[in-house]
Amino acid sequence: MCACCMMVTPRVLAASPANVLLIGQVAEPQSLDPQVATAANDSRILVNIYDGLVRNGAGKLDIEPSLAERWEISTDGLTYTFHLRPNVKFQDGSPVNAEAVKFTFERMLDKQNPYYNTGPFPLSFFFSTIDHISTPDASTIVFSLKEPFAPFLSNLATPTGLIVSPEAVKKYAKEFGRHPVGSGAFSFSEWQSNQRVVLNANAHYWDGKPELQTLVFRPITDGNTRVAEMLSGGIDTLVEVPPDSVKLFANNPKFELHQAVGPHVWYVMLNTQVAPFNDVRVRQAVNYAINKQSMVDNILQGSAAVADGPIPSAFGWAHNNDVKPYPYDPQKARELLKAAGAEGAKLTFYVTEGGSGMLDPIPMATAIQADLKAVGLDVSIQTYEWNTYLSKVNAGLNKQTNMAEMAWMTNDPDTLPFLTLRTQAWPDKGGFNSGYYSNPEVDTLLEKARTSTSQEERGKLYQQVQALVYQDAPWIFVANWQQNAVTSSRVKNFALQPNFTLLLNHVSKQ
Repeated sequence: MCACCMMVTPRVLAASPANVLLIGQVAEPQSLDPQVATAANDSRILVNIYDGLVRNGAGKLDIEPSLAERWEISTDGLTYTFHLRPNVKFQDGSPVNAEAVKFTFERMLDKQNPYYNTGPFPLSFFFSTIDHISTPDASTIVFSLKEPFAPFLSNLATPTGLIVSPEAVKKYAKEFGRHPVGSGAFSFSEWQSNQRVVLNANAHYWDGKPELQTLVFRPITDGNTRVAEMLSGGIDTLVEVPPDSVKLFANNPKFELHQAVGPHVWYVMLNTQVAPFNDVRVRQAVNYAINKQSMVDNILQGSAAVADGPIPSAFGWAHNNDVKPYPYDPQKARELLKAAGAEGAKLTFYVTEGGSGMLDPIPMATAIQADLKAVGLDVSIQTYEWNTYLSKVNAGLNKQTNMAEMAWMTNDPDTLPFLTLRTQAWPDKGGFNSGYYSNPEVDTLLEKARTSTSQEERGKLYQQVQALVYQDAPWIFVANWQQNAVTSSRVKNFALQPNFTLLLNHVSKQ
C-alpha cells in the first residue's frame, strides 16, 4: 500500500463532515502552475484554483465568459479584445486586471521576461501566434496575432490559459507551482507530497461562494487501492475507475457512476528514427498485430472504443469517417515484418504504472507485448511511476527505446496533432513528438488548418491529416476512452466535463 493510502484510516475518513469532499486521484500532481502542468490529473485541481478569460460551459465544449465578461474579434481574425469583469481579485487580494493577464501570457511567451525562468512552459505552443499584447486600460486586454488562429478561444479555455497572480509569481518564483494563487472558486491551503492537496472555499469568488468548504485531492496511484478506499468510505469521489471495477459501483445504491464521452486518444508512440520503426511497413505491421477490440472488450470492459487515428470521433466535424481502425490481422503483420526484414526484432517498451487518462496501462502493455510476440517480435517492458515516466518520454525516445504508451485529452482537434505529430514539435524543438515522426505534407495541412477561419475548411484539412497519419502509422492507434468517475450517494450536483476537468464549485455533500 502506498504512503498516501496510509495517511488516514477509512474509518476516520468515512466520518468526514458534509462540507469536505475527498477525491481519489490517479497520481501526484506535477505542478499547480497552470502554465507548467500538462496532465489532466493536475487540471482537475487547477480549474478550481484559477479562472481564465473564457471557459468551457458546464457539460460542453462551447466557449462562455469567465474573467472576461465580453470580447470582440476583428473581421480579419487578427485582433481579440477582452473586457474584464470589474472588481475581481486574486486570492492574495491583488487585482485581476489587464496587466495581470498580460503578465500571465508574457511570462511563458517572452524569453526575455524576468519570470520566464519560472517555467518550463511546455504548452506555450497554444499561444505562439500572439504577436503582442496591449492594455488600453485596466479592464481591457488586446491580443494582436501574427496570423488568424482558429483555436485561439478554445486554447484560452484550457488550463494553460488560466490567469495567475503576478504578485504570487514574483514572491515564489520557481516555487509558484507549490504555492498557487488564482481567482478561482477555491484557494490553495496545503500540498503534502504523496499525501494530499487541500483547497478551501474562496468566500469572495465572483461567481458565488462554493457549496463545499474544503476539497482534498489524494494521490492513490494503485487502481485497486483507489477502489478499496471508495468502497470503504475513505474517499467521496473516485476518478478514472479501473475498468474491471466499474460493475462494482454501477448498480450499488451507495454510489453513483458517472460516464461521459470526451476527445481522448490512447496510443503507443513508435520511434520512427530508429530501426525497426523507421520502416513504415513495420509500423503498419504492429497495428495489424494487436487485437485492439479484445483489449477494449476484455481489459477496458467496454469503457472505450477502438481508435482509428489522432483525431477522435468526438470531434465529429473534423473526424474522417472513411478511415477505419486497423483490423486485427496477424498474418498481414507477419508478411509486412518479413518484407521489411524485421522478423525477430527486439523492442524496448516504456510503460507507466498509472497516470491521468492512461486507462489500465500495465495490462494493456502486457496484451500488446503478447500480440507482438505472436508475430515474432521480442518486446521488453520497462515500467515507471507517472511523473518519472513523463520526464523520460517527453524528453524523446532515445536510440534504445522503441515504443512508449501515451494518452491525450484535448478540446480542439488542432491540439494533439500539432503538439505531437509536426516536425517542429520534436522534443528538442519544444514539442511532444517524442517518436520523431515527420511528414512535410502533414506539417503543411496542420498549419493551414489552424489559420483557417472556416470550420468546414478546417474539418477537411484535419480529415486529410487523419488519412495520412493512418497510412504513416507513427503510433499504434489503440483506444478512445469514455471517461468515468464514481461518487458516494452523499455527493450531489457532480458532473464530468467533456474536457476532462472537474468543476466542483456547485458540488455539495450531505
